[in-house]
Amino acid sequence: MDGRIAAMNKISSLRKPSVRAMKARFVAISWRDLIVSVGPMILLAGVAVWLAIWLIRPAPPKTLTIATGPEHSTFWNAAEKYRTILARDGVTLKLVPSEGSVDNLRKLTDPNDPVDVAFVQGGIAEGVDIDGLVSLGSVAYAPVSVFYRPHNEEVISRLSELTGKRVAIGAQGSGARLLALTLLKASGITPAKDKREVKGATQLLDIGGDEAARALTNGTIDAAFLMGDSAAPATMGKLLRTPGVRLLDFTQAPAYARRFAYLNELTLPAGVFDLGRNLPDHPIRLIAPTAELIARDDLHPALSDLLIEAAREVHGKANILQRAGEFPAPLAHEYPISDDAVRYYKSGKSFFYRTLPFWMASLVDRTLVILLPIILLLIPAGKLVPMLYSWRIRSRLYRWYGALIALERGVITHTEEEQAQMLLQLDEIEAGVNRMKMPLAFADQFYVLREHIGFVRSKLESDS
Repeated sequence: MDGRIAAMNKISSLRKPSVRAMKARFVAISWRDLIVSVGPMILLAGVAVWLAIWLIRPAPPKTLTIATGPEHSTFWNAAEKYRTILARDGVTLKLVPSEGSVDNLRKLTDPNDPVDVAFVQGGIAEGVDIDGLVSLGSVAYAPVSVFYRPHNEEVISRLSELTGKRVAIGAQGSGARLLALTLLKASGITPAKDKREVKGATQLLDIGGDEAARALTNGTIDAAFLMGDSAAPATMGKLLRTPGVRLLDFTQAPAYARRFAYLNELTLPAGVFDLGRNLPDHPIRLIAPTAELIARDDLHPALSDLLIEAAREVHGKANILQRAGEFPAPLAHEYPISDDAVRYYKSGKSFFYRTLPFWMASLVDRTLVILLPIILLLIPAGKLVPMLYSWRIRSRLYRWYGALIALERGVITHTEEEQAQMLLQLDEIEAGVNRMKMPLAFADQFYVLREHIGFVRSKLESDS
């Protein structure tokens, strides 16, 4: 019996840690547990940043190419103004002359053509693959003006009444010609299949612009479709002053606007061209597609904003066909309005683009897109990381508690040999607990565990 007590006293002496050893167990923070707790958050933040970089667009290019129309045409001159406006923000706008809307649309749909954006008249997209093109908005009306020379003071108010006449419909390849053919076909007039047999048939002549206006003035043709530059207010006013020339009043304008979604009904008030001579002498109804700013759907959002802003400055003034501020407008016809344009028309430029230089605003905007997912992850991480860190520390304590509870259950009935074995197991538990590095914030729970170890030891020794 004395030998057993001596052995137990020896084990007890080995079990008592020094004050230095006790202090060494405690650390200000467990860096290993902290890294393991924060690691998943860092991984998620990295994935979120990668996704943000992959999804957002790069910095806006500094050069943009626009297809306009013939040099010194209305839209060429408008693009010149665009170039000056975009230059304020360091963007170079390259102007590409073209034959008109049809040519512009062809350039946009050709993946090998460098054109990014173009002016395109409505009503010419039939049969063209326009997938991948979006509209930044309509910028002006392109009225269909049909001037004619009346015979025997006849008044023409329907296109079908042009049957049997010589009609100029525009040059080959022009948007005016395509639209004129569409409207005439809807009115029952189609080109003669054999041009050698035109006696009594309607002659559709491929001339337009100033040439058509001169032919009408000279009387070599009976009617002319004038659109675009050839239907500018100055040209229309000049023709109205020409003796023997009248402007067709589209009495069926509402029907055309219903049949063709890209057409709008307009009314020219009496006297709008000349109040003194009251030209025209009665309100005249017109039909008009709009000219749209069409772009490829990969146009950078920042450049989309700049173009719409330039369009507002160039096309937003009042004239005889439109009110101030009427254009540009997000009028969806043949082309869908781009998401960036919809956002701009609803809320304008973002705060950064309103207050900072363009390129700085672009940098800040893209930086925020990258930082946003990190910030969104940091908010829940601020609560989750401390909980995970605390759980890791407590789990080590709970592991020893599990072993201690299992040992305590055998205290009630045991033999002397089992008691000695249980004391050895308790020594191993206590040694393991003493080897733990414990953050100071959990010191109270550490000492509570040691008290429970002492409690179980006292029960074992009291039974000896």
